[in-house]
Amino acid sequence: MNETAEPIVKATARNRRVAGMDPEKRRQILDGAQAVFAAQGFDAASMSEIAAVAGVSKGTLYVYFADKEHLFVALIERERETQKAAVFDALNDDPDVVRALTRFGEGLAHLLTRDFVVSAHRIVIGVAERMPDLGRDFYESGPKLGGYRLAQFLAGKAEQGLLSLDDAYLAAVQFIDLCQSTLLRPRLFNAMREPPSDDEIHRVVASAVAMFMARYGAPRR
Repeated sequence: MNETAEPIVKATARNRRVAGMDPEKRRQILDGAQAVFAAQGFDAASMSEIAAVAGVSKGTLYVYFADKEHLFVALIERERETQKAAVFDALNDDPDVVRALTRFGEGLAHLLTRDFVVSAHRIVIGVAERMPDLGRDFYESGPKLGGYRLAQFLAGKAEQGLLSLDDAYLAAVQFIDLCQSTLLRPRLFNAMREPPSDDEIHRVVASAVAMFMARYGAPRR
């Protein structure tokens, strides 16, 4: 390779590495996609229209997202990160296990039964068979990661002698599932068209906390 060609090759490789990494451009695309999905729904939305609303070329859109499904999942993850911080804040520095779990459980139940989140779960489940990597990524960055974050909180309380458990991750996932009982599945199958009321969420989560503490609460001395 001659000396003049080598810098060109290096510059091209460098440009390829940064393609799709501009956070402002990514936000612009996600904002456009959110507007299109909200107006037309997932099935009717097209990549061409998303590109037009986002103000980018279709080629640029495909540099950032391989297809509509991956774009939608990225939008879900952005929304989920925005809401998830408030849910997990309930676990921060609260010495009262029951109070912390109650606040966490109610926040989680509100989040999972929102219209956008329910629609997102339906869509990901619908494409997971033909796009298993997408389904796995959605699960690992959402439910699985959430389980591990709650497990860290529970393990800390166990070290303080406030809980008695052998498998913190199993206990965390059990509690998360209890908080969804009678709330999420009817929403997923559209048997319940509106999100549950605050009173109903409080009732379900209070029962979940009581069951969890009956199983994992440290024996009184």
